[in-house]
Amino acid sequence: MKAVLVRHLSPDLSGVELAEIERPQGDILIRVHAASLNYPDLLMTQGKYQFKPDVPFVSGLEMAGEVVEAPEASGLKPGDKVRGGAKTGAFAEYAALPAASLRTIPAGLDFASAAAMGAAYQTAYVALVEIGRLQAGQTVLVHGASGGVGLAACDLARAMGAQVIAATHSADKLEQLHTIAKPHAAICNTGRFREDVAEITDGRLCDLVYDPIGGDVFDESTRCVTFGGKLLVIGFVSGRIPEIAVNIPLIKGFSVVGVRAGEYARRFPDCGARIADAIDRLAQEGRIVPHIHRRLPLTSWREAFETMQRGEIIGKLVLEP
Repeated sequence: MKAVLVRHLSPDLSGVELAEIERPQGDILIRVHAASLNYPDLLMTQGKYQFKPDVPFVSGLEMAGEVVEAPEASGLKPGDKVRGGAKTGAFAEYAALPAASLRTIPAGLDFASAAAMGAAYQTAYVALVEIGRLQAGQTVLVHGASGGVGLAACDLARAMGAQVIAATHSADKLEQLHTIAKPHAAICNTGRFREDVAEITDGRLCDLVYDPIGGDVFDESTRCVTFGGKLLVIGFVSGRIPEIAVNIPLIKGFSVVGVRAGEYARRFPDCGARIADAIDRLAQEGRIVPHIHRRLPLTSWREAFETMQRGEIIGKLVLEP
């Protein structure tokens, strides 16, 4: 089969290639129809993600496809349409996964949308609902709102009745964000954006701040959280891991909480299953819909990775083997 193989780590994708390798063995064999690109996929090619698989490895966190082979005890059978993933292995014509890592695709979702649903919406749900305890009527500031994880947070928060402020570093994306994310307001999160947030919220600021960016965005976000609110740390796309003097959350009365959605589900499997059920239910009801920026063939994997690296994606980019 063809697969995107990381032979060695490199800053410029020079260690990655489309290779012909043996099909995976064991577990449940799936013919992959769509695989969703996530920022950790890019980081893993550089050795910069917290999970560092041994090389060589097949890249790709999540996919959707059809079951080819499955043991009877799994409850799945050939032809079943499923979505799921692991930390690697999705960017290939075939993938092998245990039944616990797979879910039947909700009615109404095609393969691309199903592949785009997993990691981004799981992260958003764990952060906003499980940790953030989001309630209807609250205000959520979502950074990186044009990316897959940020756009999923906008979509979910809006579906739950929150007022969403979508934030992006690029003024060129503001008009598209208004159309795609449908937030209460959209702002640029460069420089001192606290004044914009204060004006939008009539000085009340935000109950939750969803931050996959870090760096300067985190620093300024500490000024945007209301008393009793939460600053949710999702990641550090900016490249700088920020620091905070603990007197700031003490005086301002807010919490800084780290979010590792995948680890959350692994440590609390019953909770992970409940979260996945809730996301599937919202999708079936049409209340959340992943936005597909572009679909590319597996042979165009480099274009996909480079587009993500340049920050040109709004929503999710999907590879179709």
